[in-house]
Amino acid sequence: MSTSPQVRVALTLEQCWHRVPGGTAVAAVGMGRALAERNDVEVVGVAAAHRSPAPSAWTPPIEVKHLSLPRPALYESWHRLRRPAVERATGPVDVIHATTMAMPPRTSPVVMTVHDLAFLHDPTHFTRRGLRFFRRGLELALEDADLVICPSAATRTDCEDAGFESERLRVIPLGVDVVATDGRQIEEIKRRYGLSRPYILWTGTIEPRKNLPRLLEAFRTIDSEADLALAGPKGWNEDLDKLLTGLGERVKPLGFVPHSDLGPLYAGAEVFCFPSLLEGFGFPVLEAMAQGTPVVTSRGTSTEELVGDGGILVDPLEVGSIAEGLGSVLEDATLAETLAAAGRRRATTYTWARTAEALMQVYKKVA
Repeated sequence: MSTSPQVRVALTLEQCWHRVPGGTAVAAVGMGRALAERNDVEVVGVAAAHRSPAPSAWTPPIEVKHLSLPRPALYESWHRLRRPAVERATGPVDVIHATTMAMPPRTSPVVMTVHDLAFLHDPTHFTRRGLRFFRRGLELALEDADLVICPSAATRTDCEDAGFESERLRVIPLGVDVVATDGRQIEEIKRRYGLSRPYILWTGTIEPRKNLPRLLEAFRTIDSEADLALAGPKGWNEDLDKLLTGLGERVKPLGFVPHSDLGPLYAGAEVFCFPSLLEGFGFPVLEAMAQGTPVVTSRGTSTEELVGDGGILVDPLEVGSIAEGLGSVLEDATLAETLAAAGRRRATTYTWARTAEALMQVYKKVA
């Protein structure tokens, strides 16, 4: 490995300022940090104009250069006018890495991460404005992206179906930050969030793709003393208050939870349930496995690739299947322990260093 940078990469990081940063911000921050630790690449962030830094939980790990336009104007200008060039902020670069569907003009070779194409599967799960943005981003990616990075085989299949040639696609799994937790931290988190009883955990942005209605219906049917804790901000097209009607205090809506609290929150749960209809990767599943929490998740999407023998797979469209999966873990301590151990082992194979190494191969190819 060279002692001086050989490739200069502009990494788009605007999602760190989004109201709901989500998994794309987790991915961008993780990639940026891992790349910054290498000495064969110089990576610089690029974002829209902002009056304040990104929230502390989403502070980029690399220097960020800002273009002069605020986000709505920048996204519109990139997608309609194909300007301004990222180099106006970053200076010359060898590669532009678009880490979301916001597609900058191709003033240098472009690598794009397509996390998922959920908007093609069910457009009703998205806002009208969101659909316009995603469709235009996909159209530009088909035209301008030299290589497309997919975090899972499921996303690669969707990209092929959407018209990308297979030779333009690379599957590069993402990583997970494993932060050890102890009993004291777990008890403190339980006290802070009012979790005095055993609990099932779900995390994510509250939006239709996450399949909360079926999870709640499954929860109604299981015979367990456990509560259900829902950790995540409100998103779009889903009325949580309406969904919780009749469930009383058994369901604990925790709202937005800082990333620093998630480790002990996962670790304290009896089981983590994530019956999403479609994911591009599935950070919550991996984070739960890293904490030794048994996982129940969906068959037929990227989370099936993640869990291996570390979780129970269910049909996300069948309430009975979700309930059966939860019951199998809650009622069998031996199974729960087996899944916990297998999940921990599997999570250790998903490292950001491995992600960065694979990214470098892509950068060098297009540069």
